[in-house]
Amino acid sequence: MNPHVVKSLFLGFLLSAPMLFAQAPEGIWQGYDGEWRHVSRQLIALAEATPAEKFAWRPAPGVRSTSEVYMHIALANFYLLSVTGPKMPAGLKEDSEKTVTSKAEVIDWLKRSLDAVKEAHLAAKPNDLERKVHIADRDATVDGMYLRIIVHANEHMGQLVAYARMTGVAPPWSKN
Repeated sequence: MNPHVVKSLFLGFLLSAPMLFAQAPEGIWQGYDGEWRHVSRQLIALAEATPAEKFAWRPAPGVRSTSEVYMHIALANFYLLSVTGPKMPAGLKEDSEKTVTSKAEVIDWLKRSLDAVKEAHLAAKPNDLERKVHIADRDATVDGMYLRIIVHANEHMGQLVAYARMTGVAPPWSKN
């Protein structure tokens, strides 16, 4: 067999081997909606795996507690989504990050916010995504707002994983 063909086949195997042995989590590489499902599942799984008494934990004075981070995500999801059109929920207040602290309530608001983003994005048409919006003294597009929402959720997912590990909670997906 030609040595160049053998080298090419071997290189192809090496590059594809990780995919043969490890399956990507559902949602990864499946566009915005798949990535949103993935981060949503992780946020909910981590919140549910965290004992209720750990929701008040904070790494240092003046730093958001676990419940405050989850509520910050929920508030940001609803607020950033509201820039694109949907209204903020009536029961959600500006100080909810500080006043909603029980595990059950936090997870309820988190799920509601994640579902609101999912449903709004699934309903958006290509022309909707190109529409201009105004936020923080600048213009953006609806698509840009959705990108900000998913980046923000993933940013705080990393923070919450660090919080979990510091309090002895293993993220459920890392137990495999």
